[in-house]
Amino acid sequence: MKTAKSESNTSPTITALVVEGSAMRSVFSAGLLDGFLQANFKPFDFYLGVSAGAYNLMAYLNGTPATSLRIFEQFATSRQFINLWRFLRGGHLIDLDWLERFAFDSQHINTQAVCRTEKPLYVGVTDVMEGVPVYIHVTPQNIYPVIKASAALPWFYRGFPQIDGRPMTDGGVSDSIPVAEAIRLGATRIMVIRARNKHYMKKDTPVHKYMRWKMRKFPQLHATLSRRIQLHQDSIALIRNPPEGVSIIEICPPSSFSIGRFNRNQQQLLEGYHLGQDAAPDAINQWMDSENEINREQQTS
Repeated sequence: MKTAKSESNTSPTITALVVEGSAMRSVFSAGLLDGFLQANFKPFDFYLGVSAGAYNLMAYLNGTPATSLRIFEQFATSRQFINLWRFLRGGHLIDLDWLERFAFDSQHINTQAVCRTEKPLYVGVTDVMEGVPVYIHVTPQNIYPVIKASAALPWFYRGFPQIDGRPMTDGGVSDSIPVAEAIRLGATRIMVIRARNKHYMKKDTPVHKYMRWKMRKFPQLHATLSRRIQLHQDSIALIRNPPEGVSIIEICPPSSFSIGRFNRNQQQLLEGYHLGQDAAPDAINQWMDSENEINREQQTS
């Protein structure tokens, strides 16, 4: 945990849970959030997620343990969801439309229950024409297009979902770990759930270079894709060196977690899910310890 001391103890404490996305790697946060549900741990004032992290937050707010695990096991590993041959023939590599029909319409995730919570859920997307992150408060009216847009990785999902008449794409393109937005929204105590181990450094891969080339007709989006490594590093630096008055706990998968973005091996995904579950008690203890530490500092100041 990294904490910067506050000069005042009169301001109310606002808490937030931020969940990074990364396709199938998000099975770790699925297990962690289920561990939170099993412990009835919901101390947060608002939630902020991106891509698959937003899906996992919806399952958490749905309130039924193992919802995310069922989606990973039953749908995310299906050839209907991830299909290379379909992609090579001009279709989606990741068919979010198919996932939406089954994950939502079969009531694995009760969207009404998600939206009834008094604690707001914000989802990050990227504006294609401007290349900037947009954070949208999820409501019953916008939940489907917002969740789809947040996970619609450019090129892998053909075309761009529309929100209020504007083309949007994966939120991770412009802000994969939206901790700065959580601070802007007023959070002073934040837990960030990562999809990679603590020592991971993002690299520019051939796949990402080709993705940028494919997006060259959208200059602002192309520019944002070109800055993705620096944007990611800026978020990590903020997590580990928060501004004065802000306390941040970073929860990362262990070094043994090695699931790839498009992994469909059910056994490996189940192991990653259980790593998340196993990490939940320690994450809860870190949160409670930080709360006690802050209370002691306030009493002695």
